[in-house]
Amino acid sequence: MAAGETQLYAKVSNKLKGRSTPLLLEPLLAMGFPVHTSLKALAATGRKTAEEALAWLHGHCNDPSLDDPIPQEYALFLCPTGPLLEKLQEFWRESKRQCAKNRAHEVFPHVTLCDFFTCEDQKVECLYEALKRAGDRLLGSFPMAVPLALHSSISYLGFFINGSPADVIREFAMTFATEASLLADCTVKPCTKQLHLTLAHKFYPHHQRTLEQLARAIPLGHGCQWTAALYSRDMRFVHYQTLRALFQYQPQNADELTLSPGDYIFVDPTQQDEASEGWVIGISQRTGCRGFLPENYTDRASESDTWVKHRTYTFSLAADLNSRKDGEASSRRSGEFLSQTARSLSSIQALQATVTRKSVLVVRHGERVDQIFGKSWLQQCSTPDGKYYRPDLNFPCSLPRRSRGIKDFENDPPLSSCGIFQSRIAGDALLDSGIRISSVFASPALRCVQTAKLILEELKLEKKIKIRVEPGLFEWTKWESGKTTPTLMSLDELREANFNIDTDYRPAFPLSALMPAESYQEYVDRCTASVLQIVNTQLQDTTKRSLLLLSLLQ
Repeated sequence: MAAGETQLYAKVSNKLKGRSTPLLLEPLLAMGFPVHTSLKALAATGRKTAEEALAWLHGHCNDPSLDDPIPQEYALFLCPTGPLLEKLQEFWRESKRQCAKNRAHEVFPHVTLCDFFTCEDQKVECLYEALKRAGDRLLGSFPMAVPLALHSSISYLGFFINGSPADVIREFAMTFATEASLLADCTVKPCTKQLHLTLAHKFYPHHQRTLEQLARAIPLGHGCQWTAALYSRDMRFVHYQTLRALFQYQPQNADELTLSPGDYIFVDPTQQDEASEGWVIGISQRTGCRGFLPENYTDRASESDTWVKHRTYTFSLAADLNSRKDGEASSRRSGEFLSQTARSLSSIQALQATVTRKSVLVVRHGERVDQIFGKSWLQQCSTPDGKYYRPDLNFPCSLPRRSRGIKDFENDPPLSSCGIFQSRIAGDALLDSGIRISSVFASPALRCVQTAKLILEELKLEKKIKIRVEPGLFEWTKWESGKTTPTLMSLDELREANFNIDTDYRPAFPLSALMPAESYQEYVDRCTASVLQIVNTQLQDTTKRSLLLLSLLQ
């Protein structure tokens, strides 16, 4: 470790004092893991099961910091549950949609009771006892209802907790801090300032009015069961950005990270000098290893996504007085995901019942020329005066005319010769299958429009069916280089290039609305809305019983 880290963690004892949880620790010791790494694994996984700790140890077998005496940081929050939580989560989603992301979206709805503090791994169990003792002591006086008063300023929006309920909650936080200091030898600072539940923070001033309107729509009359929750985080990555892997990636070089969907990667924005364009250097939460990774395989995650929930204490007179143990750190989010999935499945089943005689065929474009000849493909096939020539048989015979010249093909490349052949083969296979096509929708990318045209030619439908250009089907804009969306061919240019384009079609998603470097969720929402509108429009035409073809770029 560096000298600074040595001083930072100097207070961590090298001498373990035997106050552990034998039921969880003994299976790990029996497998040959050292005491200090076993305790570290238990702390990092919330001390739930030995199996989770074992999986963590296997994942971190090549972690260079595995033996470093680096403790977790812990914090205590008061969290709403039930109907109020659902309304707050709805506010989170709607405020993000209407006013973009702000600092409040980094963490779940909460009231901070004790700011983050460190605790040695072998003493974490004492924090659980401190939480139980503090909860039991204040349970009888905890307010049946916590009054929330809306407060707004130019950069902050949230609910304040005042009066005697606030005094009781502060007393609970003070009691926990005192017990944690006695039992776990921790220095815990309870919140002594205004108790608040943040709704929005560090937002644009012109969004204040919209955020206030959304906040006033939150019904506060619903009953709410409040829960004190103890969370931990890795103190080394407090000021890092957190990325979430969207796709699987197998390293091509020894200095690259392996990615699996859902992996979290910690990235220090100040240490990216070694990374080339489109790549970042990060540390995997799952393995602890450091390496390069393709940035467009990831999306920004929230700060609290990597936090671990340890124990909770629910304030309810009707409930059992003992501290509750939350067996799943992300149970709240998982429950929400399942309910959304169930609703989605129900919608899909209803749609399938409606379109029993109609189908949707999704077709990817053929091979694109830049995938074969690289980013510099345009320099390989253009003369000094900006004219196209064919340096290789896999380059297309010619390029369509564009008003701004050949340079716009760089970020909107055509199909290669092999890609043209692939598209014709696909059309020929559809012809042999006897499938009937009624409508064609294509991404505005040239390679997609080309693919749609070639398929229609093989189906002998190029003059009967016009291609409807739908920008909502365009690829994830984060994959595009630069800070702007690529310049695409206009409908007039496509018609001039002999593409049979439906100029009367009104797209579900206008081209001007495409945002550069959109998030993955924004991309999914765009595609979903576009496809739903296309399908619903087609369903209204009862004369069309044949197949709907979409040429997608992906």
